[in-house]
Amino acid sequence: MKTLVIAEKPDMGRTIAAVIEPKAKNNRSYLEGDHYIITWAIGHLLGLAEPDAYDVKYKRWNFGDLPILPEAFKIVPNPRTIEQLKIIGDVAKRCDAIVNACDAGREGQYIFALIQQQLGLNQPVKRLWISDLTAESIAKGFDGLHDSSEFENLTMAARARSEADWLIGMNASRAFTTKHRTLLSVGRVQTPVLALIYDRQKEIESFDSLSYYEIKAEFEQTGRKYIGTWQGDRLTDGEKAKALADKVRGREGMISEYDVKDTKEYPYKLYDLTLLQREANAKYGYSAKKTLDLAQALYEKHKVISYPRTSSNYVTEQNIDGMHKTLHMLKSTSYKELAEGASPGLVHVNNKSVCNPTRVEDHHAILPTLKRGANLSADEQNIYDLVIRRFLSHFYPPAEYKQHTVLTLIEEETFKTNMKELLSLGWKVCQPGDDSNKSSGRSKKKDEEEDTEELVSEPIQIDKDQPVLCLEAEAKEKATQPPKAFTEGTLLRAMESAGKQLENEELRDAMKDAGLGTPATRAATIERLKNVGYITMQGKRIIVTQKGRMAIELIRHAGVELLTSPEMTGQWERRLYQISKGEAAREKFMDNVKKFTLSIIDKVRIQPKADASLFETEEEEKSKSKGSRGNSTSTKQGKSTGDSSGSTPRPRASNTKDSTTKASSAPGVLTPLAPCPRENCGGQLIEGRKGFGCTHYKQGCGFVIWKEFSGKKISEAMLRTLLEKGQTQLLSFKDPEGDFKARIVLANRVTGQLELQKTDG
Repeated sequence: MKTLVIAEKPDMGRTIAAVIEPKAKNNRSYLEGDHYIITWAIGHLLGLAEPDAYDVKYKRWNFGDLPILPEAFKIVPNPRTIEQLKIIGDVAKRCDAIVNACDAGREGQYIFALIQQQLGLNQPVKRLWISDLTAESIAKGFDGLHDSSEFENLTMAARARSEADWLIGMNASRAFTTKHRTLLSVGRVQTPVLALIYDRQKEIESFDSLSYYEIKAEFEQTGRKYIGTWQGDRLTDGEKAKALADKVRGREGMISEYDVKDTKEYPYKLYDLTLLQREANAKYGYSAKKTLDLAQALYEKHKVISYPRTSSNYVTEQNIDGMHKTLHMLKSTSYKELAEGASPGLVHVNNKSVCNPTRVEDHHAILPTLKRGANLSADEQNIYDLVIRRFLSHFYPPAEYKQHTVLTLIEEETFKTNMKELLSLGWKVCQPGDDSNKSSGRSKKKDEEEDTEELVSEPIQIDKDQPVLCLEAEAKEKATQPPKAFTEGTLLRAMESAGKQLENEELRDAMKDAGLGTPATRAATIERLKNVGYITMQGKRIIVTQKGRMAIELIRHAGVELLTSPEMTGQWERRLYQISKGEAAREKFMDNVKKFTLSIIDKVRIQPKADASLFETEEEEKSKSKGSRGNSTSTKQGKSTGDSSGSTPRPRASNTKDSTTKASSAPGVLTPLAPCPRENCGGQLIEGRKGFGCTHYKQGCGFVIWKEFSGKKISEAMLRTLLEKGQTQLLSFKDPEGDFKARIVLANRVTGQLELQKTDG
């Protein structure tokens, strides 16, 4: 009998096989050698079943059927990857031991646990727990396999997270959707993240800008010129500001105070995933999801970085030797100059800014591996470059400066000057092209109006005892600025630190290491908000849609504002961590989640129904109307509805009296119209306000047929004809170049894309 190794993804499985069974036979879905059979999941092969798996009545979304509280949760295979699940089951029959080689973390543990449960695998299990996929790490990991019992608590925490999310998501989404007749997606992470964006946008919209005046003066002393800013209460009177500038211009004064001190700036922390996503967004405009995908490819496909889904910025003692070896490897790459200029002695076990085992849980910070980066795409190279330069920076000394603070007194008016004299770049040689002044301004956010700082490389020579001449003075009108809209980078930072602004000191302290989601799930949360139509992007700025506004307002007005607060999800993550460490009971946690679920249903039940018009702006209506005028033979459905984002709207409950009569037999019910034509989907099509969409949108089905196409309204009868015959009967269309006849054709049974097929006549 052989040992079965189950990796999380194909690339990981093949990489492991190359180390433990280099001569293994490739059978496409698994590799087999003398001692091991290596196969893999493809991410999540299984998930929690939809409500209708417990009772067929749940196929119809009916408020009266809530809450849905399964006694035991059922799991179902993902129809798109069910063949791989069967293969794992088949090869397992020929093995008497199993190695869980899924990602070393809560989700990797959960993926394996569901496979084990579904297939009834009862062989003894060992756990491979490694942070990168280098041959050295894999070999070392197999030499020191862990017993699976060490991770039972982590598995319980993973199950609790998944089942609790199901209870809140399924019940709250159905409650708000059936109550307000518009599909409203609710989740314990996505909803408070949406609330963060909503609250920031409300701040921006309600911001009342105030005008004020800033007075800058140019001074000269023995040939040396410098700029100072007037110190005093904020001036809002333009005439007074101009008079003050006139008062000092051309006058001689003195230096009332002059302070010089040496300062050092140390390298920024090693990357965790969130920090990498933030910087990639700021520097390259990459979305959080794109950065995660690129980092995952660098880890899985190219093996040039360590496990990226980490929340740690530090390493352990065991990583130090590997870091030194990687530094040596980089001397034979395009980073040769930086690597040769580095000082290996700066990275050691006593350097707490790098090596801090108490701050490393499942995974250490993102590090480059011993494998050279080759054949990387341009985007992959950008992410790899960030990791390499951050890594190298810790082998360099701190940047050194002299900080000069000058107070200049002219006609009894005081002007302040901050100058930073560069003595040594230190680690900043690893950051070419960065604005050094910007890089050094980490503390400036403490006070938005702190005086600007001039960075100079030449020596500053100012004599405190010599007079100073004011060459010029000018009063400039300024305006207070509103808070900035979130970008994906700044939103990630807000998600990471969520809860720290809570007034309750005890709770704030309890949440100091918690946030909204985990590094591995934050990108998916942002994408989810886009996909359900709650947010949209304007360049790099995140904007809340009207639907997103209404979702937050309805939830808060229902009296379940805890759903919109980081408080709840922070408490959950903390409790899940305690469960994973055996410090809290899973059963108690789930009981509390069920009680909260019941309270949501009770409060939504008595909430007044929202008017349908509140979910859509005038601009959206105009866009829909304008976009429905398509007339080309190759008109695509996305374009015909003015959907420039390319995202797939989700099915919604009907809003008009007519459509309610057709689509439901009772208030708050969504009636299936036809099976989803997407192969192996298993969902049902329901009528929304703009189209007919699939109930399995949460599982990733993007099938939707819009109600308007090329000036024609798609009725239920036309929908059924399209699904059964693939095309409608011959229809008449108007066109400025001449009317024509055509059929509407279902061109894509996966997306629901429609096209026009003109007749020859």
